[in-house]
This record gives sequence, structure tokens and C-alpha cells, in this order.
Amino acid sequence: MAKAKTITEFSTYCGKPLVKNGNIICYGNPGRKAILVLTVLTTKDFHGTEIPDMIFVQVQDTKSGEVLKQSEKYGLYEALDFGKVWLEKELKK
Repeated sequence: MAKAKTITEFSTYCGKPLVKNGNIICYGNPGRKAILVLTVLTTKDFHGTEIPDMIFVQVQDTKSGEVLKQSEKYGLYEALDFGKVWLEKELKK
């Protein structure tokens, strides 16, 4: 029987894994203390392509799943940039 392939490489942003599943984007290493979870709440059409509009931003504890910080932002860049700062501060604690 053939072995199932496992994915070991992920897209990265600023050196951390960035994984998307449906409308949820996870950023950071799940083996660390916390990760950033971005949930796309709404999308908008941009020249025939759906792009994320409103994003729910959360920094979550990886062991308990507890939400440490949360906010809503407009646009993927703003949400990721804002959340990245929160995540870095949480990982330094």
C-alpha cells in the first residue's frame, strides 16, 4: 500500500507559517505559545476576484485555545500587520 504524502512546507510571511483553510487563516508556529487566527467575515469583488474585506483578528493560546486578544480590521494587509505585532508581543512574554 502506498504511503500518504505529508505536507511539510507551508507558505510563509516574515518567516512564520501561513496556512489557509476555508475562511480561516492561521499565522505562526503552532508549537509556540500563541498563534494568530484571522477569520474572513466578508469579501468584496475587485476586478472579478473576491478579496477579503472584514477580518476578525485573534491571538490564541496554542495549549488552551483561549483568546488572548481580538479585534476586527478591514483588509487582509491591515489585519495581518496589526495581528503580527500582537503575536510578537505575546511570544516575548
